[in-house]
Amino acid sequence: MAGSNPAPRADRAVTLGLVLACLGATLLVGAVHKAPCAGGDWADGRQYRLACYTDIVPLFGTEQLAGGRLPYLDACAPSQSNCDEYPVLTMYFMRVAGWVSGDDPGRFFWVNALLLSVCAAAAAGCLYLMDPRRAVWFALAPTLALQVFVNWDLLAVALATAATLAFVRRRDGWAGLLIGLGTAAKLYPGLLLVPFAAERLRGRQPDRAILLWWSAVATWIAVNLPFASRGLSGWWEFFRFNGARQADWDSGWYILCRHFTSCVPTNLINLASVVLLVVLSSWVWMAKRRREPDFPRWQLAFPILVLFLLVGKVYSPQFSLWLLPWLVLVLPGPRRFLAFEAADLAVFLARFSFFGNLTGVGGLPPWVFETAVMIRAGVLIWCVVAWVREPSRRRPGERPTERARPAAHA
Repeated sequence: MAGSNPAPRADRAVTLGLVLACLGATLLVGAVHKAPCAGGDWADGRQYRLACYTDIVPLFGTEQLAGGRLPYLDACAPSQSNCDEYPVLTMYFMRVAGWVSGDDPGRFFWVNALLLSVCAAAAAGCLYLMDPRRAVWFALAPTLALQVFVNWDLLAVALATAATLAFVRRRDGWAGLLIGLGTAAKLYPGLLLVPFAAERLRGRQPDRAILLWWSAVATWIAVNLPFASRGLSGWWEFFRFNGARQADWDSGWYILCRHFTSCVPTNLINLASVVLLVVLSSWVWMAKRRREPDFPRWQLAFPILVLFLLVGKVYSPQFSLWLLPWLVLVLPGPRRFLAFEAADLAVFLARFSFFGNLTGVGGLPPWVFETAVMIRAGVLIWCVVAWVREPSRRRPGERPTERARPAAHA
């Protein structure tokens, strides 16, 4: 635990070059793993047999990116698949990749892989500036290798991590702007506004909390308004799709549905997920405050994200990338990080093997996959309990005064 003294020698020995070299090796493993699926010829079921599935390949077609179509501004052609189902920044990230690839589906994956690698490097760089030694954890994480090229979540992860760096350096306007951009790419970065604002209120700085919020909201509106004003129904598709979406394979709700004769209606799941998130997050907040009254409120982002994933109806494989920076920054020690990595790896491999079983190419039975999902949930709960029970860790070089401001008990 570092106090007001300079960073320990072990931290100083970890250079940014080392972190990026480790990251490069991890990304290379991820690219090699996805290479058999990059061409889009999946007739032999390789996406399940080799667990090399990626959304990037099929969504080039289903999102109708060929021909230069502008998402939201140009209507989607009638189709049985969803179209324009992602937030604005993610859709235009995909659109730019389509232009760069010349609308060639074979090159589309690799252009996206390059752009996502840049996002991973940005996230790693931000973590390095906050905690050099632990940035290596992120750079070498198996979760990153297997899931970085599954979808476009690294864009939001990079923006959320940059927002966290700006926040801990007390650049609240920039933190809000980056959260607004992150929320325009994936909604989850918006959750950071609650713990970040609570930290400023703990320090009796409501003006900084207001700056954080208005800069985030103004940025999100500025990004979204041009598209919403041109065609509200197309822009709203992301919200409509996710509201109507049924419980996904990796969620506790789906497991409950499988083992009961009737499933809970989707609208009720949506409501229950929100209520559970608010109630459980509040309970964790109070439990932590009882043990450590002056704990840094910004670290509440970790349990909030965990609970959001555990009580929500969707936990897609790449969603674990949301947690990686927070596992790195706030976990008390490495064994829980390693336990999560092992559990997440088991879920990833069991998931696609299970899909292979469903589609007739061979694979594991459902109970193996469900067991892996429940073990991962147990590990995440263990991590949250450890965070509540053990003293909050400080970043290298963090001054005690950054955590010892007069408490408003926000």
